[in-house]
Amino acid sequence: MVNQMYLSKAAVILTLVILPVAAVNAQDTAGEIAELRQLVSEMRTDYETRISALEARLVAAERAARGAERDAEEAYEIAEQTAVDQGAGTSAPNSYNPSIGAILMGHYADVDSGWDEIPGFQPGGEIGTGGSGFSLGEAEINMQANVDAKHFGNVTIGLHEDEGELEIELEEAWFQTSDLPAGITATGGRFFSASGYLNSFHFHSDDFTDRPLPYQAFYGGRYSVDGIQARWIAPTKLLFEMGAELNWGGGFPATGNGETSPGAYTLFAKLGGDVGDSHSWLVGASHISADAIERSGGHGHEIVIPEETFTGDSDLTVVDFVWKWAPAGNNSIRNFKIQGEFFSRAEDGIYADIDYNGDQTGWYLQGVWQFAQTWRVGLRHDVVDSDNGPLLVGTELEDPGRSSWRNSLMFDWSPSEFSRLRLQYTNDRVLAESDNQWFLQYIMSVGAHAAHQF
Repeated sequence: MVNQMYLSKAAVILTLVILPVAAVNAQDTAGEIAELRQLVSEMRTDYETRISALEARLVAAERAARGAERDAEEAYEIAEQTAVDQGAGTSAPNSYNPSIGAILMGHYADVDSGWDEIPGFQPGGEIGTGGSGFSLGEAEINMQANVDAKHFGNVTIGLHEDEGELEIELEEAWFQTSDLPAGITATGGRFFSASGYLNSFHFHSDDFTDRPLPYQAFYGGRYSVDGIQARWIAPTKLLFEMGAELNWGGGFPATGNGETSPGAYTLFAKLGGDVGDSHSWLVGASHISADAIERSGGHGHEIVIPEETFTGDSDLTVVDFVWKWAPAGNNSIRNFKIQGEFFSRAEDGIYADIDYNGDQTGWYLQGVWQFAQTWRVGLRHDVVDSDNGPLLVGTELEDPGRSSWRNSLMFDWSPSEFSRLRLQYTNDRVLAESDNQWFLQYIMSVGAHAAHQF
């Protein structure tokens, strides 16, 4: 009985002690759960806020990107339309104005006998040394501009004196395409033929006072085409170009025939490239086939002897090369250029009522060294030879029994890209007697003038 009473008291005491502790623990757990729930809620709210902010930034960035793309497209369209407008001359008054430039050339000469014909060749164009004294030479006026987004136009007018009279010559008047596909370019009008390396250049860009003998003997100075030209550049690492020309004009050695078919055609090809950073090269070959109808000699195609005209076929093949050196490709201070061309012509027909079957050859080799920024020195050897047979004795084409040749040494100074002064000495053996010739030449460029090709 006593034991049961002690046990009952103990149970009561334990209950009184444990219940308050359990109650306290339950309250602490409930508070911790509420706190955890509050933290989770705050974290969820903060996470959702950040997600919303990131989504808003993403939307803004996408909108800005679309706006920039739209602005770029609009800017491109504006630039493209501006280029078209300026090319077509529709956007502003000044857009009608072409680039206009003039080249002034003249020289003082001291020659002994001189010459205006080359033995064994029918003369054509303005060839020869001229006389001693001062000569205005040739002035050149050039105008060129974009016709529109698809075409380019060029006009060159030459002015020179001949026996005290002013002569005006339309040297060039051509248009050229600018957007044909597959590397094709077409040219129409009057232009310098691509036959030969030097023929495509204007006289003022020559490295010597006068053209090499083969150009004077075979072209009368240069060969011009009245017709069309098509050329194609291959998509290769090396430059490879080929083309053809149809000529309805009377540029020597051809003659205009006044027919629907052309009187002459030309085929040409060029190959070139670089060797390292300092060397570049170009080789070319061309062939001219012309039908000559009563082709006459003399300056300006005036007949020297009325019966001495040629009617028949004239076929000319030209092989040319040029090699240029400039340290690291910079030719502004030092550079060297060597170039040469070989000409071979066969003519078959009637000359001065005589059966004529002649062969003529010619070549030149020249080197020009720019040893300082404005100073150059050059040396050239040029020669021509004819084999026209024994039937033409007493005519212009009578074989001289010897080659005609010259050696020329030049020294020039170019204080700027617009002016040049040149001193040249030539030991001339075109005729049987040696002729020592001195030339002091000036070349001045006024206004705009396009750069020449390689």
